[in-house]
Amino acid sequence: MSVSTRCSSLVMIAIAAVLETAAFGLKAQPATPGEIAPRTSAQRLSPRVKAPLDRSGKKRVGKASFYAHMFEGRKMADGKTMNPQHDNAASRTLPLGTTAKVTNLETGKSAFVTIQDRGPYVEGRIVDLSPATAREIGITPRQGVAKVEVSPLAVPLPNGGVKLGAAADATLARRALARNDRDYRPFPPVGW
Repeated sequence: MSVSTRCSSLVMIAIAAVLETAAFGLKAQPATPGEIAPRTSAQRLSPRVKAPLDRSGKKRVGKASFYAHMFEGRKMADGKTMNPQHDNAASRTLPLGTTAKVTNLETGKSAFVTIQDRGPYVEGRIVDLSPATAREIGITPRQGVAKVEVSPLAVPLPNGGVKLGAAADATLARRALARNDRDYRPFPPVGW
């Protein structure tokens, strides 16, 4: 390959990159009747904007995605490395160390995860799952994203205590009903 061919190839790549960057920032116009609407990409959120932590323990519904293979072995927010075969997950609002039950609302399958990282930074997504957990609840690589319910089991508190979440209360209530325990009362919040 000659120098001039190589230079023109580099120029073409640079132009393509500039055009792609410019197109990414444009908003899609609504389609007129009978016209196919253009595909839009999801709105990216800035990782620098810190979302307030939610220690309420309440259920939330949103979209889940999963870690790409390029994140394997990288350090997560809690200092551990990301293992695609473990139950690690990322949330922008749940405190690190929170354990939660994630249910795919399309398949009804559930899995338990531990929040060890921050993200996802895409609008509408509430949790990023490890590839193994995503497979377990029925999110395929082809699908990529699914509507889920995230129910915290245990939420760490700043004072070192733990608050039981929505999934923990539901689990304890089911166990009490199975035992015919009429005196069941959910645990009071930590600090009582």
